Amino acid sequence: MFPLYIALLSSISPLEIVAHRAIWSLVFVLILIAIFRQWAALHRALTPRTIGLLAAAIMFLSINWLVYVYAIDINEVVQGALGYFINPLVSVALGVILLSERLGRTQWVAIGIAALAVLVLTISYGGVPWISLTLAFSFGLYGLIKKRANVDALPSLAIETAVITPIAVAYLWFLEAHGEAAFIQDGLGISVLLVLLGPITAIPLLAFGAAAIRIPLSTLGIIQYVTPTVIFLLGITVFGESMPALRWVGFGLVWIALVIFTADAWRRSRVPVIEPD
Repeated sequence: MFPLYIALLSSISPLEIVAHRAIWSLVFVLILIAIFRQWAALHRALTPRTIGLLAAAIMFLSINWLVYVYAIDINEVVQGALGYFINPLVSVALGVILLSERLGRTQWVAIGIAALAVLVLTISYGGVPWISLTLAFSFGLYGLIKKRANVDALPSLAIETAVITPIAVAYLWFLEAHGEAAFIQDGLGISVLLVLLGPITAIPLLAFGAAAIRIPLSTLGIIQYVTPTVIFLLGITVFGESMPALRWVGFGLVWIALVIFTADAWRRSRVPVIEPD
């Protein structure tokens, strides 16, 4: 439902929204660390390797945040939804390219159909759907780096947001110095909405991190499709975006690819593992 929230902040630039999102997420996460007494876990995570990896991760996540807010701002919510539909397939492609993972024939078929879908949508949009591809690849790379870092959800998000917060503070200070900052100047209502970006951002990320270690990956993958489905429905209903016939064809191909991919993942997860004697 995040597009509906961002629509309330339509008078504020996407970059300023992302800056507040980072700062207030850090504040919220530090409060949670204090409540759950996770300071020791945070301290253990503060190694040069982990900080470097999470610094890279938050850069990709910040790009994702900025492009997503921008997509809502220019009324391209449907293209934003497409990015999150493509994301699972992009994650597979990144595994092949960067981790030398091998795909089965069925998975290659799904990737091929997804590539065809991007071609069809490129024709439909009159250009490469860069918003969708940026969202898909930035979040895919974020997930890949987070997996390499292997840090618990709270300490991880604390380090990530701590890395980006000085940049966010500097940018907001610059806006304040030029009388262009929305915080306080645009009234109490806007200020409260900006502060609440912290929990609204952090809670889903923490919940995702917690779910990832508690439920089967195949189940998690299917649940992840709820988000782009809701975003897509908001785009064509609340935001009133048009869907020409060719665009429906492109989305249809994406959905076919996802069905094939998910069914194959589900089948593989049900195959019993035979332990050696």
